[in-house]
Amino acid sequence: MKISNVVCASLLAMACGTAAASEMAVQKQVIERGRYLISTSGCNDCHTPGYPISGGTLPVNNWLTGASVGFQGPWGTTYPANLRLSMQNLSEQEWLTKARTPMRPPMPWFSLRDMSDADLKAIYHFVRSLGPSGEPAPVYARPGQSVSTPYIEFVPKNLPKEAKAAVE
Repeated sequence: MKISNVVCASLLAMACGTAAASEMAVQKQVIERGRYLISTSGCNDCHTPGYPISGGTLPVNNWLTGASVGFQGPWGTTYPANLRLSMQNLSEQEWLTKARTPMRPPMPWFSLRDMSDADLKAIYHFVRSLGPSGEPAPVYARPGQSVSTPYIEFVPKNLPKEAKAAVE
């Protein structure tokens, strides 16, 4: 039995379409996993202005744009990054490396360090799926350097000596 070129082309197109649809479904699942991880890991608490005050009800298109309110402590003043801008400039592998690199407080970088590659990739793809938005966060200020932005004093009081050494 001879199969015509038209039938072969149709079968090939259907196979490619099925593979593409399957790949799109997997990508959608990865992005949904990233959204879940962002919303349950507390990322929005610092990286999305107004998120805690709203009780977590801000629309997703407002998420992860960074903040100009700093956290000031013995390490200086840090600002939650605009992840939607910074992720656009990172490859997936660069993100995996950055996520496992120690960061200044109060960023709980060790939570990222302990996540699986699959979870970190899901976060990466979710954030990138949101697209760039907002402005870059202010730059880090060294200890003792004055800042012109609002900030939250993150200074522990009455710590035992061993704990005090850890934050200085």
